[in-house]
Amino acid sequence: MGRVRELEIAERFLSSDAETSILLIHGAGGIGKSTLLRELARRAEPAGFAVHWIEGRDVAPAPDALESLLGEAQREERPLVVFDTFERIASLGGYLRKALLPTLPDGARVVIASRERPDDAWFRDGWESIAAELEIDDVTREDAGEILRMQGIDGGDAADDIVRWAGGSPLALSLAAIAAGAEPGWEPTRGLERPEFVEELVRRLTDEDVFGPHLATMGAAAIARVTTPELLAQAIPGCDPQAEFEWLAKRYTTEPVGSGLGFHDLVARALRTVISRRNPELERDLRLRIADHLYERAVATGQLLLSIDLAHLAEDPTIRWGYSWEASARLRLDDAGPGDALTLAELIRGTPHEEDFELTERLLQEAPQHVATVKDSEDKIVGYAVALSPRNAPAFVDSDRILGPRLAHARERAIHLESVIWRDVVDASGDPMLGVIGMLGMAGILRSAQRNPRFAYLPIDPMFPGAPEFAEALGAEHLAELDAKSDRRVIECHLVDYGHGGLLAAQRELVYRELGLEPPATEAEPEPVRTAVRDALRNLD
Repeated sequence: MGRVRELEIAERFLSSDAETSILLIHGAGGIGKSTLLRELARRAEPAGFAVHWIEGRDVAPAPDALESLLGEAQREERPLVVFDTFERIASLGGYLRKALLPTLPDGARVVIASRERPDDAWFRDGWESIAAELEIDDVTREDAGEILRMQGIDGGDAADDIVRWAGGSPLALSLAAIAAGAEPGWEPTRGLERPEFVEELVRRLTDEDVFGPHLATMGAAAIARVTTPELLAQAIPGCDPQAEFEWLAKRYTTEPVGSGLGFHDLVARALRTVISRRNPELERDLRLRIADHLYERAVATGQLLLSIDLAHLAEDPTIRWGYSWEASARLRLDDAGPGDALTLAELIRGTPHEEDFELTERLLQEAPQHVATVKDSEDKIVGYAVALSPRNAPAFVDSDRILGPRLAHARERAIHLESVIWRDVVDASGDPMLGVIGMLGMAGILRSAQRNPRFAYLPIDPMFPGAPEFAEALGAEHLAELDAKSDRRVIECHLVDYGHGGLLAAQRELVYRELGLEPPATEAEPEPVRTAVRDALRNLD
């Protein structure tokens, strides 16, 4: 099912006029490499190829082992040699290129599948003229739905939940379909409590012994958004952080993220479930130590971007709905500009957001930095937000019916403290579980605040599912006198006071409270004199 592009490439590769004779396939565990190889082999036989399948797990990493396996292929006219799980014998790549592949007949084809990207050596010294690379991506939502239908789950909320949870992994889709078929009413989030399901998923995704000597390292990497040697040093006292980081970097299911590493999202979720069930004390200790590390690093360096990593540790779905980066695997933030005005206008046509779009258009023309968009994997805008602070607000927004009163309130209340004010947050995806709102919430903070913000002014539509609950979960105060009312809607103003430790301290406190612990005391941040003087000069009137 699906894989149309990949199969077209495979068909061209098998044709008599193919430009390449080596196909290097790679992708994450459970993404469908072996399935694609089996289909390629099935199509090769009618085309006159003799298929030779070599499973990397079964081959000793020694040249003699490969020589004996390729002996028969060397004597045939059109062999197709398929290497699956090549990462297990990747050390033989140089010998394969130097001594074995040149001995195959001219009509031979070689397919090498691995969880790792091919070495650069495959694309130099002449090999680049006969080798092609094929990366296997996540299956599309449409193909995922069809895969479930073929296994007896025909649409509806259950199918949507499974597709969303699987995150494009065919393996996860298949296992979930089996579980759902065996237990009517099964749901993936609840089903993760079943040991036989989640541990099979972890085993097949990671191909690792989870409860081995590197358990704490795997746990830390599953909990943290980005794992660095510095994080490991604080999360796992007494370990050799550099050695553990290097071990983690060699796993097939990790990938570079920022300045460190991270597990594939599905792997991380499954690992967290297994570890929290089998070793809850370890999971709890790792989560606390990681929260402390991120908070201390953020305060020491002033990196507000670490708010993303702190938000990743929160488990409350109500808070994650409005402030989370978890959708970043499917969505991305992007700058907005004058060219986006028509697209955004069409996006909100016929909705209550339409009546307040005039100011958004002006911001797009004169101050586009205050408008953030979210785009899906097809580069289509699925949401946008308008946010700013008293420090950087253009003068013309003071007359806006929504922003004007809230800016005045922020300036009067705490001119020397960082405040972020949202005017509009629009999710046009049609899927409230996609995570658009959460990413726009983070975009407002990261784009508007220069330092750790103390206050947040939230635009709450009481009729929008999730919005009132989000404000309540944050302990926001409803400032009814700042509500903006019209014939079509009411935009309530809810003020969040994160406390004298600001947003960063509040995020760490949330982790502690979720674990039933009293948060550590935080000292008030001293206000830099230069900032206070600069704010005073800007507001002499």
